[in-house]
Amino acid sequence: MYLPKETFTGIVAHAPLISIDLIVRNAAGEVLLGKRRNRPAQGFWFVPGGRVRKDETLDAAFIRLTETELGQAVRREQADFLGVYEHFYADSFSGTDFSTHYVVLAYQLSLPTSGQLPQEQHAAYVWFSPEKLLAEELVHANSKAYFMKQHA
Repeated sequence: MYLPKETFTGIVAHAPLISIDLIVRNAAGEVLLGKRRNRPAQGFWFVPGGRVRKDETLDAAFIRLTETELGQAVRREQADFLGVYEHFYADSFSGTDFSTHYVVLAYQLSLPTSGQLPQEQHAAYVWFSPEKLLAEELVHANSKAYFMKQHA
């Protein structure tokens, strides 16, 4: 269910959002990143994911998000939970009038490298090695954070 824009604007301006990020790896250990079409993080390479909706279970959100972000439904128990992260952005979906705060549940899963990926949220997709991802300037810091502990 989508909220009216003015309702959602008020929520984003005054409360954190809950989301699920998907750290998707292929058989070579590379990580899937998409170039964000929308704010926040517009124009950056970012892991797929999205918001959990009100009254939506985490299991249902995981299936919906994998289907809409990756083109195939995956159950949450097929992924490994990496932890809870916080993402802070100076802007929001509506511009620069207020910031965005996410509480993110990060999950890692494996998928093959072939297949057409949805283009609604991301203009393009690339598979990065974790080393290349950490070195790439246009990979958003919030996506890099998933790999910082592994390479510290």
